[in-house]
Amino acid sequence: MMKKYLAEFIGTFWLVLGGCGSAVLAAGFPGVGIGLLGVSLAFGLTVLTIAYSFGHISGAHLNPAVTFGLWAGGRISAKDIAPYVISQVAGATLAATVLYFIVTGNGSQIGDFAANGFAEHSPGKYSMGAAILTEFVMTLMFLLVILGATSEKAPKGFAGIAIGLALTLIHLISIPVTNTSVNPARSISQALFVGDWALAQLWLFVVVPIVGAILAGFIYRYFNSEEKNV
Repeated sequence: MMKKYLAEFIGTFWLVLGGCGSAVLAAGFPGVGIGLLGVSLAFGLTVLTIAYSFGHISGAHLNPAVTFGLWAGGRISAKDIAPYVISQVAGATLAATVLYFIVTGNGSQIGDFAANGFAEHSPGKYSMGAAILTEFVMTLMFLLVILGATSEKAPKGFAGIAIGLALTLIHLISIPVTNTSVNPARSISQALFVGDWALAQLWLFVVVPIVGAILAGFIYRYFNSEEKNV
């Protein structure tokens, strides 16, 4: 079991370092910045690469919301939730720590550090209501893709591609609204370093993705039961 938790730790470390690192270091780099498209691809690529390297070990959740959604979908037992989530948050926090030292290595301040936010802290100044709806729907759809792509009846070998592309699409849609969370571990790690407003708004990016993921798990169970009855 420790191999599973270590895989989640390393995988979530890579997701935050690659995704948030691209946002903080490369998105606005003068003249050659990768922009919103590049950051979206970076998040998708981190999931895709870990899915194929560590997916056979831990399932490559990399995200507490995914863990809760897989539990609701009947894929994992309740006893696995806590150690998975602890491993994910620890890996994300280590990545944020590494990123902090990189970002400040040339004397720069961390700024918003790719933290998630709403209202005045939303990239597009979107309201709390818009942020809740966005995070809920995006996480719900993400879990439906994950559950469907990893089904025994799905084509073999393509799940990582579908999941990585889904996360890319989610970021393309929602970066302007919330900086895109759909992942409480990613949100917690960045908020710990920003503090202040990021910690005050963190509840939304923990609670809403988990609720959306759990609903997706129950929806998947309904579809799965229908398939068994056919």
